Amino acid sequence: MTIRDHQGFVLTGASAEAAESYRRALHSYHCYAGDAIGAADAAIDASPTFVMAQILKAYMHILGTNQEAAAVGAAAYAQARPLPANHREQGHLAAVGALLSGEMRKAARILEDVAIDYPRDVLALQIGQMLDFFLGEQRMLRDRIARALPAWSRDIPDYHVVLGCLAFGLEETGQYERAEAVGREAVALEPRDNWAQHAVAHVLEMQDRREEGVTWMTREATGWQDESFFAVHNWWHTALFHLGLGEPDQALALYDGPIYGQASTFALDMVDAAALLWRLHLQGVELGDRWTPLADAFASEPRGQYAFDDAHAMLAYVGAGRDAAQRQVLDRQAAALTGPGDNAYFVSEVGLAVMRAIQAFGRDDYGRAVELLRGVRNKAMRYGGSNAQRDLLDLTLIEAARRDGQDALHRALLAEREAARATPTRSAARLAAE
Repeated sequence: MTIRDHQGFVLTGASAEAAESYRRALHSYHCYAGDAIGAADAAIDASPTFVMAQILKAYMHILGTNQEAAAVGAAAYAQARPLPANHREQGHLAAVGALLSGEMRKAARILEDVAIDYPRDVLALQIGQMLDFFLGEQRMLRDRIARALPAWSRDIPDYHVVLGCLAFGLEETGQYERAEAVGREAVALEPRDNWAQHAVAHVLEMQDRREEGVTWMTREATGWQDESFFAVHNWWHTALFHLGLGEPDQALALYDGPIYGQASTFALDMVDAAALLWRLHLQGVELGDRWTPLADAFASEPRGQYAFDDAHAMLAYVGAGRDAAQRQVLDRQAAALTGPGDNAYFVSEVGLAVMRAIQAFGRDDYGRAVELLRGVRNKAMRYGGSNAQRDLLDLTLIEAARRDGQDALHRALLAEREAARATPTRSAARLAAE
């Protein structure tokens, strides 16, 4: 008996029971809420030869996690490799294999081709966009999703996922009004869609609409908060809104609560925690001993695998005053420059200069920090992250220029920032209401 999913794709090796568990796992993963891993395991238990269930488990454990979780993902891939698989499923297998080899660009291209052939493969679109995010491929964040739009309509299941991804891609390419409208539509269709919620938050951040941002995250649309496994990042966005409003105490309370009140070694969580503490540090906020457990967490995971994460490790090591750890992370970059995979590119283009600049800032060598950051700030997307995340580099540059007495540069950078982040007279939401 041939088993198909809700988009009509054949699920090789699946029973009807396994397919239903897989559907639950997909929905949970698309929303970044609920027990996606438990549902995927249930699908595998029901049908051990169900190749897409093993692939989904691999993706979930490899991307943005830690060494222990990545090993689980690698084991799932090893289970999946010898299983029968159709053309679409073989594409996913190849993408996971590339990821495990450190070849994110190759994996992203494979999934690009899968989505071209199968534009309603939501997993290919979602994972592909996540890789575009890791790679800093701004145009692909939008265009990967835009290519699939003719195959979609509001009455097709999972349409909210496509809209949420499109909203993020539009925001990262500066199409803020449309991004907000599309993101809000996605949340209206599925209030638990954490990615769509965060896409709107990005718009509000980039347009400096801080009060609206707090309202959006905490009062207007709160469905994302239930059983979220993307909560750290969304609360991070909320903390940034409070910082922009001159409310560091509220930002610190979020740090001590849902952001890093419980220490994590997941890469995405540590990155958000370090980025928030550094922003507070730049504002002169007293942080007590908060850097210590974060630096410990970064030290517990291998460095030299992804420059964007390592730059945030450097923030924690500088914040905690760990000179030896700073030297070690720089040594790992030297090794990465001649190593396999894509990280050599990330390190050489942007990452190494950023890490050296952060170290220089921590040593009060603000002139050196300015020199290094000015050399890479206009190409910083080449080492990954979002516009909001990479804004940390501009904030550091501005403060370094101020502390170094480079008054003309400091004024110029502030004027540049004000022009780029000007708040519109009326939000897209108000325009829509009119």
